[in-house]
Amino acid sequence: MLSSTPRTQIKKGAHKAVFEPTALHQIIDESLIAHIAINDKLSPSQHGPIVIPMLAWRVDEHVYIHGANNSRLLRGLRTGVSTCLTFTLFDGWVLARSAFHHSAHYRSAVVLGEFTEITDNQEKDTLLNHFLEQIAPGRTEEVRLSNDKELNATCLLRIPLTEASVKISQGEVSDDLADLELPTWAGYLPYQTKVGPLQAVDGLAQEITMPDYSGAYGNRWQDQDKSRPT
Repeated sequence: MLSSTPRTQIKKGAHKAVFEPTALHQIIDESLIAHIAINDKLSPSQHGPIVIPMLAWRVDEHVYIHGANNSRLLRGLRTGVSTCLTFTLFDGWVLARSAFHHSAHYRSAVVLGEFTEITDNQEKDTLLNHFLEQIAPGRTEEVRLSNDKELNATCLLRIPLTEASVKISQGEVSDDLADLELPTWAGYLPYQTKVGPLQAVDGLAQEITMPDYSGAYGNRWQDQDKSRPT
């Protein structure tokens, strides 16, 4: 079960709170994008609070982000300042008979804590390759792996999933009794993210076969045949 702290307690729509760690893991693994908050006091302009989207991936009970060593965001986070990460998956609209009761289906997660930096190049390489394998299984067997110069130029940070909350909205249409007889259509407008098909770059040698990364995406994968108009 996810631990409950004063910062992770869901007060608005508390019935939508989910405490299973598997739900947290699934949201992070499917999203792969974290919106990260930081109070920017390091730059000369001192912009104040900012939120920046970053690629993010999970290995067991940690979330990882990476970027250039001179990144303003990473320079701030590597000092161990408190931060907040949010992950959101939008699943569709809920269309009610009244404008007031329209809503949305979504899955969201909030992670709180502090990042720590990973400086060992071998560990960096392993974790970055894990990310590659997550988005394209078998990819690390096909490409040139990172060298020391590239790894030295990369800042890799991780944050533990020790303080997090999950909120999932999958509710029914909620209309007032007085509106149920209105001659208005009500229901759901699902929103689905499809992955694929692969698109080769120009100039690729003909003998190079197209890889299969569908195993990472389940029913979200869209292959060549299904993508063609009928």
